[in-house]
Amino acid sequence: MFSSSKQVQISWGGGEPVSVAVGTPWLAAAQTLGHTIPTGCLHGSCGACEIEVNGHVVRACIEVVTDRDAILQVDMASDPYW
Repeated sequence: MFSSSKQVQISWGGGEPVSVAVGTPWLAAAQTLGHTIPTGCLHGSCGACEIEVNGHVVRACIEVVTDRDAILQVDMASDPYW
């Protein structure tokens, strides 16, 4: 998918970790792993695509997979106002 030689392990919703190339857009990584992230504006303004990566909220439409931790634990973000 992406040509980065550096890979990171992603565990989505507590599932088995899967290798994904660093720099992969989060929306593409989710699709590869069989998950759909809801989207709205696709510019980072609306927050519909927020996910939690190791406890940090990221907007999947504008952010990419990083290697900040050995294994990235991903869950859908919960916003009581959305």
